[in-house]
Amino acid sequence: MPLSEDEQRILLEIEKDFYDNDPEFAREVSETTLTRHALRNIRWAVLTGILGLVGVGVGLQVHFAVSFGAFLVVFVSAVVIERNVRKMGRLGIEKVSDSIAKRTGPHSADSLGDRMRRRFRNNEN
Repeated sequence: MPLSEDEQRILLEIEKDFYDNDPEFAREVSETTLTRHALRNIRWAVLTGILGLVGVGVGLQVHFAVSFGAFLVVFVSAVVIERNVRKMGRLGIEKVSDSIAKRTGPHSADSLGDRMRRRFRNNEN
């Protein structure tokens, strides 16, 4: 059901007030997407997981309990990564991989996949 003219006017006034009162926050909210937020969480979880793996190695030399605690850090990082990948969903992952492929140029994984698909189709015929 579309908004009435009165509701649209009220909504525009609220939006204008929002941008006028806190332009920095409004810019941040408009630029932050679910994909960007999930990627940020994944990056931190990967970094924490790597530090946890280092902690496992160092912990084995110190005491078993330290190593077990570091292992738990790695496990929690893996869970955070898995949950954020699920939040992004298939479309979010494809969007991220497409943006990475565009940055890497003509020898990207996407163009390699296209070449392999074409080659496979040619072999079928």
